[in-house]
Amino acid sequence: MTTTLCSTARLTIRPFGLEDAPFILRLLNEPSFITNIADRGVRTMADAEGYLRDGPIASQAHHGHALWHVRLAATAIPIGMVGLLKRDTLDCPDLGYALLPEHVGQGLAREATEAVMAYAQSTLHLTRIAAIVNPDNSRSIRLLEHLRFTLEAPMTLPSGVEVLRYEWTAPN
Repeated sequence: MTTTLCSTARLTIRPFGLEDAPFILRLLNEPSFITNIADRGVRTMADAEGYLRDGPIASQAHHGHALWHVRLAATAIPIGMVGLLKRDTLDCPDLGYALLPEHVGQGLAREATEAVMAYAQSTLHLTRIAAIVNPDNSRSIRLLEHLRFTLEAPMTLPSGVEVLRYEWTAPN
């Protein structure tokens, strides 16, 4: 069993393992994930295992943070991912999150991101965190503003996609 990194009244957040491949296969192929984040080209169980191995699992080992598995505490049902990514195009870790559509609109993304932000400050001792968001994703923009991220500037990802760059800085 993988160690819990943080939890809330409704959620448990832990590192991903290869056993999470079936869930990742579903999440990464949700139309909302593809529209708001990207099409990662994960179409098979082997692709999902490769995504986990080369992405979240490698990031956790190398950087001490990654995208993490989010599940409902009461039932252990997986609902999404949340965490901190290291992107070559950003000079600080990047907050990322995605939930299955049936779990959107219940305050769970807010709960998960608040828990990760607290973990980032108290355990990882981070003082700056970036976030990039599709300009059309008003829900995520509102969530970032709730978390006290401020809009820095539009930016173009290496893929050519235009996004908005937000940043959070720890209070003095």
